[in-house]
Amino acid sequence: QVQLVESGGGLVQPGGSLRPSCAASRMRFSIAAMGWYRQAPGKQRELVAGITGGGSTNYADSVKGRFTISRDNAKNTLYLQMNSLKPEDTAIYYCNAKIISNYWGQGTQVTVSS
Repeated sequence: QVQLVESGGGLVQPGGSLRPSCAASRMRFSIAAMGWYRQAPGKQRELVAGITGGGSTNYADSVKGRFTISRDNAKNTLYLQMNSLKPEDTAIYYCNAKIISNYWGQGTQVTVSS
């Protein structure tokens, strides 16, 4: 069974940075389409950023220019560099893998507050 384990969330002040990561196992990571989603209290889960096996990326308009998704296929790890964080970025961030079915990690909490 595919396993996705997120880490690297936390509490940060507005304007700060975080870099959550997602360690994948029991899957062919290098060819999988991967993504980061987030869910804030009372809101639906939304796509933040995605990256294909070939390295093409896409971003939600709200994070363009501030967030960067990347992958290290040698380490089977997905990253999300988050800069210039805003209070509205506060959410649980989930790693996603699309391999015929959708697979999800357990999530990592990101809180942006002064």
